[in-house]
Amino acid sequence: MRADFHVLIDACVLANQGVCDLLLNLAERPRLFVPHWSALILEEVERTHRDKLSWPEHLVALYQQNIRASFPEAEITGHEAIIASLTNHEKDRHVLAAAICGNCQVILTFNLKDFKAEHLAPHQVFAIHPDDYLVTLYELEPKQVIAVLGEIAGRRRMETEDVLLRLGTVIPKFSSLVLLDLAK
Repeated sequence: MRADFHVLIDACVLANQGVCDLLLNLAERPRLFVPHWSALILEEVERTHRDKLSWPEHLVALYQQNIRASFPEAEITGHEAIIASLTNHEKDRHVLAAAICGNCQVILTFNLKDFKAEHLAPHQVFAIHPDDYLVTLYELEPKQVIAVLGEIAGRRRMETEDVLLRLGTVIPKFSSLVLLDLAK
């Protein structure tokens, strides 16, 4: 076991294939963090893949099967009772509730506006954009992050720089930082 820092990953991050792939590879041994989500979050990912991104049904099902099989300990349960007591954006209260019950100090989300600090602070939870979190992981363990990017590039039959360029549309700070370091 490498790291025991528990992080809740919001549906908007899990639904982004490139960012999700990178994060979950960094959560494998030797892991840089412990990923978490709830059944409601995975249901939202499923709807996004099927209804918004028009994934074929077999790929939607395969994603759900693989994420559950790869991280069986990641799903948080028992948080439903506190949802109504939370004050962040109503549609994302289940996310904060899962973070609280899962002892996650961080929620990774692209939707920072739905997780204002004044709503999270009483629970000692922070919302962080995946771009900022990946920059932090890279600064802590650059060799491991580069190795994972290389593995992803190999699976996709691409160069690492091309993977970073694609990721740059959604996580530009991370991608630019790593591309600059690779160019040295």
